[in-house]
Amino acid sequence: MEEEAARPDFWEQPAQAQEVLRRLGRLKEEVRNWLHLHQRAQEVRELLELAEGEGDEALMAELAREIEALEETVRRRQFEVWMSGPYDRHDAILAIHAGAGGTDAQDWAEMLLRMYLRWAERRGWEAELLDKVDGEEAGIKSATVLVKGPYAYGYLKAEKGVHRLVRISPFDAARRRHTSFALVEVWPDIGESPEIVIRPEDIIIETFRASTAGGQHMQKNETAVRIRHIPTGIVVSCQNERSQTQNKETALKILKARLAELEEQKRRAEIAALKGEHVSAEWGNQIRSYVLHPYQLVKDHRTDYETSQVERVLDGELDDFMEAYLRQAVAAPRS
Repeated sequence: MEEEAARPDFWEQPAQAQEVLRRLGRLKEEVRNWLHLHQRAQEVRELLELAEGEGDEALMAELAREIEALEETVRRRQFEVWMSGPYDRHDAILAIHAGAGGTDAQDWAEMLLRMYLRWAERRGWEAELLDKVDGEEAGIKSATVLVKGPYAYGYLKAEKGVHRLVRISPFDAARRRHTSFALVEVWPDIGESPEIVIRPEDIIIETFRASTAGGQHMQKNETAVRIRHIPTGIVVSCQNERSQTQNKETALKILKARLAELEEQKRRAEIAALKGEHVSAEWGNQIRSYVLHPYQLVKDHRTDYETSQVERVLDGELDDFMEAYLRQAVAAPRS
């Protein structure tokens, strides 16, 4: 890739050139991380031999803590090694849609949006809001976020499905318990991948004026864009950018990501069919419940992993849930 980047004609196709440099940067960072980890392990081993030889218990106790930290780092990196899907290393496009439950569901969708933004922030990743439709009274009807980070899609694919909230509704004067639902969708950002081609005759592009909460138009010009992909029936829209051109580019990015995920679903279904496994045509089943009343619990129904630390989870501490799902996904073919 470095040789490719050094060619005189490298920048003749800027979009592809940027994608190459992005991939190259990620690979270099991955190699640096493993080399640094290897160096740390060697240093600890040498110090441990020295401490044992001299009977330095204080140093041995300090090294024990360092070894524990190294083991945790290796454990987390092991999941990245297991992420061998074609798009696992890519950035991710995450979409949240309010489901059944009215205003409560729209408020729940906004809580999930904040949870994922906090999760990305904790990892030091960039999260760019591509599209958001506010609710009439509170919360959001939907939102789409681009999460940029190594293995972003590999981790976030664990979040696909319906998320259920049980709580005392802040919007109910009678203070009754309500159940709300929101759908989380995740697609890989494939950039300028030549594998996914969108033909102009296969799409219908519509423009409209972007709106604010309550449906009021916030711009006089039709800058928002909606794209319908005729062969698949997929519809995407974007209204967060300032210009129609920017919104069109973002909408096409989301469409490409959804088409790539559709192809990956077909591939998985074909493999499962060859194995004789049952594949459900429905992919939006409830995956996780967040209970705030009458007790506090977050439980993933696929892995049975659970915690009573609801506030921490809603503040972005999701790694344990994601890793439990990934561990199960890796172990499943071997069982």
